[in-house]
Amino acid sequence: MADDAIPNPQPAAQAAPLVPRVTFYRFIPTARMPQRADRAAAGTLPTRAFRYCEPAVTASSFGYYVFPPMDFSLMWDGNEISWTFEGAGSWLPLKTAQFPGYVAHFDERAPEDIRGFSPPFLGALQEPGLVQMWSGLVARTAPGWSLLVRACANLPRQGAYELFEGVIETDHWFGPLITNMRLTKTNTPIEFRADYPMLQVQALPREALDEKGMNNYQVVPDLDSLRDEEWDFFYDTVVRPNVAPDRQRGEYAATARKRRKAEDRGE
Repeated sequence: MADDAIPNPQPAAQAAPLVPRVTFYRFIPTARMPQRADRAAAGTLPTRAFRYCEPAVTASSFGYYVFPPMDFSLMWDGNEISWTFEGAGSWLPLKTAQFPGYVAHFDERAPEDIRGFSPPFLGALQEPGLVQMWSGLVARTAPGWSLLVRACANLPRQGAYELFEGVIETDHWFGPLITNMRLTKTNTPIEFRADYPMLQVQALPREALDEKGMNNYQVVPDLDSLRDEEWDFFYDTVVRPNVAPDRQRGEYAATARKRRKAEDRGE
């Protein structure tokens, strides 16, 4: 065979780089980095739930933990809110507060036309007992994805405050990753630790929030309306595991994990 008849080998096509579903930008340099939420809810989930309750561990691991950027405390007397931190020396009235020493850090690094616009760390809102906190982060999601910002799933938390949930269209909104909270106890210091997760952020495809899709639902009003195939599904889910002589504990968990592994392999 002539040399010119030998086909030239073609370079292997390179896979397109995988676009991160979410990117976190740390603005406050001492803030703890976000981390992937774990199936054991930071080690607090009971062992039996961890082994057999797949819905609980799946919810626990869905998203990323976000931490307060420093240790601090809040106190509400029913009218005014105060805050303090190590080195503050006393309780300080809270209106709008910058992270300690952050203004100079921000202005030294920001472009000239952005200096003076460092986001506040804490702010007392107009409504009684409401506070806004900045995590020290900014987040960006891939096109078509948003972030659900919420309390940590299945993670125990003190009962002195409640977090509001919010969905941010972070594929085009590039601003502070914040949370709003309602203080529920008065005249009691409420402590926040920089080493304990406060938020869980979860990436959602925008189509999951589509009004047309959410309005497309159905209700079956009573048992008489169930079809034979739906009774068969119920039997397979509820009855069969309880009457099968070889029933194994955690069958749902084992089946769900096996299915996810197959999907990850593209099967």
